[in-house]
Amino acid sequence: MAEPIKLFQYNTLSALMSGLFEGSMTIGELLEQGDLGIGTLDAIDGELIVLDGKAYQARGDKTITEVGPDVQVPYAAVVFHQAEVIFRQRYEATNEELQTRIETYYDGANLFRSIKIHGTFSNMHVRMIPKAKAGAKFADIATNQPEYTEKDVTGTIVGIWTPEMFHGVSVAGYHLHFITDDHTFGGHVLDYVIKEGTVEVGAVDQLDQRFPVQDRKYLFAKLNLDELKEDISKSE
Repeated sequence: MAEPIKLFQYNTLSALMSGLFEGSMTIGELLEQGDLGIGTLDAIDGELIVLDGKAYQARGDKTITEVGPDVQVPYAAVVFHQAEVIFRQRYEATNEELQTRIETYYDGANLFRSIKIHGTFSNMHVRMIPKAKAGAKFADIATNQPEYTEKDVTGTIVGIWTPEMFHGVSVAGYHLHFITDDHTFGGHVLDYVIKEGTVEVGAVDQLDQRFPVQDRKYLFAKLNLDELKEDISKSE
């Protein structure tokens, strides 16, 4: 019997949205759990992009750097990506059009999926969450986050598709980050137009959810769940 494919998630998106921004797991520890994924860094200082077992930080000043093993994260989701479906996208398509095609390969609506898309994009629109002090509302910070658009770039989209029933643990639907092949541009994907590329959809059999059990702020935080769900929808 094959080993189950586990999606490892550290902390919950709801905790992050409520202002619990302090990192409490190292990149080194995170990369032991997966080679592809997304997240953010300590003090929500930019977007975390995990590709081929390496971690990159896309900051609001439009810089991208590889992240060392001792840097900490407050939230991340990674998986050892195993493509179950691979197909070529041979004609130009918007993100909505490509996602509709991707979803024809899903065997049901209640399983997580890992996503990896390498290609050339005629338009790539991203944002990077700016560094913030703990306790600030994520949704308020998100209204002032820098956004950038680049034309005709080649790179990789990585991320996770989350079933609706897990909204709040993560964001329902697609949570995708992008990085160019030369590591000069990337961030949280808002929308894109793909010229052509290769799409990989990975199966996920289990969710391994870990919590910052030594973090007193997390342990005793009072969360307004209805407000958090609304904030997640606004911010993501």
